[in-house]
Amino acid sequence: MEQTRGAAGRVSRRGFIAASGLGALGAAVPRTARSADAASGAAALGKGKIGDVEVSRLILGTNIITCHMHQRDLWYLKDLSRQYNTDAKILETFAVSEANGVDTFITHDEERVLGLLKEHRQKHGGKMKHFVAPTPAVKEPADYMEVVQRLVDGGASGLYVHGAAVDPLVANGNVKRVGEFIDIIRASGLPAGMACHNLDSLKACLAAKIECDFYLKTFHHLKYPSCPTPEELAADKSDFYRTHRCQERPHGIWCVNPEETAACMAEIMKPWIAYKVMAAGAILPKDAFKYAFDNGADFILAGMFDFQVAEDAKLAGTACIAARERKRPWYA
Repeated sequence: MEQTRGAAGRVSRRGFIAASGLGALGAAVPRTARSADAASGAAALGKGKIGDVEVSRLILGTNIITCHMHQRDLWYLKDLSRQYNTDAKILETFAVSEANGVDTFITHDEERVLGLLKEHRQKHGGKMKHFVAPTPAVKEPADYMEVVQRLVDGGASGLYVHGAAVDPLVANGNVKRVGEFIDIIRASGLPAGMACHNLDSLKACLAAKIECDFYLKTFHHLKYPSCPTPEELAADKSDFYRTHRCQERPHGIWCVNPEETAACMAEIMKPWIAYKVMAAGAILPKDAFKYAFDNGADFILAGMFDFQVAEDAKLAGTACIAARERKRPWYA
């Protein structure tokens, strides 16, 4: 979900200032974020629906904000994000996102961030919606039910089973538990979804007739320098690249089979939120957004620093409009 751009993707100083509104947040959206450019970008971005919830086509991701960045071998990045994203800066990111039409946030069950989102809405007049994944550490249905109720009471717009829970459960032959978690979410009355990194996880859940209101699936092309080569992928006997082990070493890939993923999603007539579309910062947004929308994604989830939001909203809006006649119908 995160976005750590190199020199080719760096925004200008003017773009940084315009997007971030560097002064104190106060009780309102930063003045620079209420510009005509932001208004036009918000209008172009467009929206879809997940259940009865209206959601912007570009969704704010959480890993940069919660410091769960996929940093490869750049070990300083988490510390850098932690130092930059103070409470005030996170509040500013929410405000700038809304001003640019990004009206939905997808996050983990993390007390600090959910508290800041509550502050954004109650103290600063924000209307940001949020979808939340209960922590993958919740293993038992009774405990999951308790967490779901707390998140519902906290104002969540939708809930989903975290990919870091789905992939291990499926790999260990416990597809049934994924279905139990989905049923618990659905019983709450909110849209129920599931996320996965491994396409085999999704296929196993579909085969088990586990139906969701929406799906999150990693999706990016393989044409970037740090991507493992076809030979490396073929030679990997441990199935490392096809399982979610991205904290163990910097493998640099989150969707090993994008064409097969697109073909699978083409058969699913439910909203698809594509994530890791930039391969954690290795692919420029303009390229990544176009690839995701052209190949069937209904929404894009992107981790963004505050100064990247305005540019990314415009790029996503342009890519969405250009993909209106794509092969997979829009299911949201």
